[in-house]
Amino acid sequence: MKQLVLASNNAGKLREFSALLAPLGIEVLPQSHFNVPEAEEPHCTFVENALEKARHAARHTGLPALADDSGLCVSALGGAPGVQSARFAGEPKSDARNNALLLEKLAGVADRRAHYVCVLVLVHSADDPQPLIADGEWHGEIIDTPRGERGFGYDPLFLLPDLGQTAAELDPALKNTLSHRGAACRHLLDRLKRSAD
Repeated sequence: MKQLVLASNNAGKLREFSALLAPLGIEVLPQSHFNVPEAEEPHCTFVENALEKARHAARHTGLPALADDSGLCVSALGGAPGVQSARFAGEPKSDARNNALLLEKLAGVADRRAHYVCVLVLVHSADDPQPLIADGEWHGEIIDTPRGERGFGYDPLFLLPDLGQTAAELDPALKNTLSHRGAACRHLLDRLKRSAD
């Protein structure tokens, strides 16, 4: 596989996946390159939404497709925003409004434990009967004041206590080694290598 379509229009995800898959010689193209409309994400689980998006992108492009569904799960909020992370504050999507709503819901709450989840699905075709599925988690806690200019989404609020930095303060290469997306991608690469043997 030399090329695949990323079932996302998120520039941050494109940068991260391109860097993670470059060592395998796989070129990652965004679905916008093919004018693929965004897929519906009607499901309540990360894996079902990722599968929906991957099949949608493969159907429109005829290429293998990689989709992720990822989000932030906050313990004190019963796992919310979860699969609604990108649209937590409604449409249109806005990181600033999502972060503000998260802080509003956590006002006065002592338990700030949270984790990012990423589920990756790779399909070789739209009707692939055996998609490759991999997942990863990244644990931290939510702080009240955003810090850092890197990353996207909830990264400025997501503190890694052992490092004393937020995800938005990390060097991108370090973030790729620690993050939920990096962990899921490594699992996916292991699966790809095994399936090629």
